[in-house]
Amino acid sequence: MDRKWISANRLSKEYEIGVKEFVEFAVKNAKDPNRVVCPCLKCCFGKRVREDELEGHLVCNGIDQSYTCWIRHGEKKKGNINFENSSTYASTDFDTDTYEPDRVDEIAKAVEEDLRDCPKMFESLLSDAEKELYNGCTKFTRLSAILKLYNLKASNGWSDKSFTELLTLIKDMLPDDNELPSRTYEAKRILCSIGMSYERIHACPNDCILFRNEYELLKACPKCNVSRYKKKESTPAKVVWYFPIIPRFRRMYRSEEDSKHLTWHADERIRDGMFRHPADSPQWAKIDHEYPEFGIESRNLRLALSTDGMNPHGLQSISHSTWPVILVIYNLPPWLCMKRKFMMLSLLISGPKQPGNDIDVYLTPLIENLKSMWETGVEVYDGCSRPTNVAKDKLSLENDH
Repeated sequence: MDRKWISANRLSKEYEIGVKEFVEFAVKNAKDPNRVVCPCLKCCFGKRVREDELEGHLVCNGIDQSYTCWIRHGEKKKGNINFENSSTYASTDFDTDTYEPDRVDEIAKAVEEDLRDCPKMFESLLSDAEKELYNGCTKFTRLSAILKLYNLKASNGWSDKSFTELLTLIKDMLPDDNELPSRTYEAKRILCSIGMSYERIHACPNDCILFRNEYELLKACPKCNVSRYKKKESTPAKVVWYFPIIPRFRRMYRSEEDSKHLTWHADERIRDGMFRHPADSPQWAKIDHEYPEFGIESRNLRLALSTDGMNPHGLQSISHSTWPVILVIYNLPPWLCMKRKFMMLSLLISGPKQPGNDIDVYLTPLIENLKSMWETGVEVYDGCSRPTNVAKDKLSLENDH
């Protein structure tokens, strides 16, 4: 079926005929014709509508021009997998929340740079990525099987105990020579090199300083003279966890799919004067105008910084305020930039009190990384380009209130 109509003028006869063909195709392949996923620019696949509403939405709002393979409406792709059987758009996310077995090599390559100072750990990871789950198994390796199972554990909220029982059962079902771990602890040890690294930083109980750099060896705050420890010197009074962002950006660019999404705002965004993405805003244009060298490279990152307090002990009626600091990547298309996979936890500020105006003290390690990216850039492997192409990326930090 010809898809050229997608980029045609919405007032043209070509677009009108194309919409009718799409609606007919979508309704024909839908389980319920009264609940068809709408790909218009207003709904962004987040709403299900009736047949007559679908046609009206596409005519009035337009269709996402990057949606040329209609996998959300019954068209088959990648081994004839039918995505219409998925329950909701939020749960599938075009496979952004799952690891397919054939991406294990890509994962291993993505963490190679992070583990260059730990060659034994990388060799172990690579070995697991190449090792058959059992003799003669061609569908899963040891690493891909653990990844798939652990992803189910995380998405369904299974406890470590229940996951251990599942691993034990599956291991007994498989041939005797299988390489599947039998305990959650063993699975976590295998996956630890893929996960996020973090820095555990002691903080002054009165939010004066972080005990790092020139204050790292001090036992009391130099400003308020309060001890950094509780009664026992081994227990810090307050802690902040920092999750370095640069290694995660490198991994994103190494992925061919993610790297392509990061330039969506320049390559595939519709420019018709409507405000449907941060790239349509005057602030975006202002940054491009004031920093032309930055704006000309579409791979440069535009980030939003957001934080708010939460009480993880709310059910126990305990007064407590923990503050996660989230980075949102505005380069991504609107249906991805607010998805959990791409919302990047950068800091976790422990309670029990909120940091208030002193939150800038806790943001110090994050701001240092952001300034480094802005001033000197970061060399990354671009998965969308030829292997020899290396992009030197900077970023723009935009406030999100």
